[in-house]
Amino acid sequence: MKLHTINTGLFKLDGGAMFGVVPKTLWQKLNPPDENNMCTWAMRCLLVEDGNRLVLIDNGIGNKQDDKFFSHYYLHGDDTLDKSLAAAGYHRNDITDVFLTHLHFDHCGGSIEREGDHLVPAFKNAHYWSNAAHWKWAVNPNDREKASFLKENILPIEKSGQLQFIEQHDGVSFTDHIRVRFAYGHTDAMMLPEIRYNGHTIIYMADLLPSAAHIPLPYVMAYDMFPLTTLEEKKRFLTEANERQYVLYFEHDPANECGILQSTEKGIRLKESFPLSAL
Repeated sequence: MKLHTINTGLFKLDGGAMFGVVPKTLWQKLNPPDENNMCTWAMRCLLVEDGNRLVLIDNGIGNKQDDKFFSHYYLHGDDTLDKSLAAAGYHRNDITDVFLTHLHFDHCGGSIEREGDHLVPAFKNAHYWSNAAHWKWAVNPNDREKASFLKENILPIEKSGQLQFIEQHDGVSFTDHIRVRFAYGHTDAMMLPEIRYNGHTIIYMADLLPSAAHIPLPYVMAYDMFPLTTLEEKKRFLTEANERQYVLYFEHDPANECGILQSTEKGIRLKESFPLSAL
């Protein structure tokens, strides 16, 4: 079994939206904003070699949207999905499974590409994995969240016949070394892969903890559909992760790739951060 960090580029989001009710005087020390109050965030995916399966967890924002769309998110950096896959020795056609934690555009936009006038799967030999509850939530979005669920990222997956659903219960096995957790605060039925690797338990945090800066309990994104649910999920998860010394893999943290936790007088905090390659 091998794991590979897949960096797909950097983008910007409003700092206030990312840190919710936390005052700017506090959060700006963690991720300094530009003159427009925008902060830089990663789109860090994960490639898992597990037996005869090659699993890509999330795939970034993609490149098929128009210039107006991308102008809102200030894409920058030298990393791309294809460059990162190539650095690991693979091509997108080698991927057997695309695991989508949820269907917001910055997590699944790379799923679909344009071929002329058609939208087709970017991973032609892969199954795409979601779950029935989240899929229904995404294709019938509420007015607050519909800007994050782009039909051109989602519907062509189903049309292709490559869509598969994971059973919706905590601990369900995905591969021999990957189990799935579910979280409901950010969006309905978001999936968090739990990976056993080299004696460690690695949790791919998706948007439950988008960065190490979001570990303190009040740091809940304004993007979360059910912030009080997120708060309770964070409490339970951080206690468990600290006690069991899970390795947290941060999808959006521009500086910290992985980290472990510790108890402090102020609550559970980041103990240390390190690259995935250190494990």
